[in-house]
Amino acid sequence: MLVTGALINAARHVGYPALAALVGSEAMGIPLPGETALITAAVLASNHALAIGPVILVAAAAAIVGDNVGYLIGRFGGRRLLERPGRGYAHRVAALERGDRLFARHGGKAVFFGRWIPGLRVWAAWLAGGAQMSWPRFVFFNAAGGICWATSVGLLAFVGGRAAADAFAKLGLVGGVVILAGGLGAYGYARARRRRKLVASGDGG
Repeated sequence: MLVTGALINAARHVGYPALAALVGSEAMGIPLPGETALITAAVLASNHALAIGPVILVAAAAAIVGDNVGYLIGRFGGRRLLERPGRGYAHRVAALERGDRLFARHGGKAVFFGRWIPGLRVWAAWLAGGAQMSWPRFVFFNAAGGICWATSVGLLAFVGGRAAADAFAKLGLVGGVVILAGGLGAYGYARARRRRKLVASGDGG
């Protein structure tokens, strides 16, 4: 908990480099709070401490690069590492077998939607590489997932704040889209109503 808090404080005070480091490291397979760092950065952007455009671009780029590093690790050594006898061997082998079945049937979808699933977000790239998923296919779905994830989570946190983004993480992609659409609709309605009031006030003057 203390380590996580320190990392989030780094995202708050260091800004874009910390965001890139946390998101990229999580994508490589290191269990760090990358999504929480994105939410923190987007909330800071809503308070004008950062800019939401660069926040989304940095998070998307870091996710894509980190996932590709994780894929290469999984493809060229990570699988052998996970298959080594020792502590947790049975659990690791079982996870690999589940990953093989998942990527054999739903490889592209697993890479894309895995961005929104906490456990899979950390290990999807390793599993894709270990399952020998085609690299061009991985790159396509990984890039699409990284861009959509950074945009959806970033905008949700920017418009609705941390509570909305946390609800997004708990409810998943579909629930998050509903929340995002509702938040954007409410934001647009509030702006339109304010504009009408300003126009009416000007007409009255």
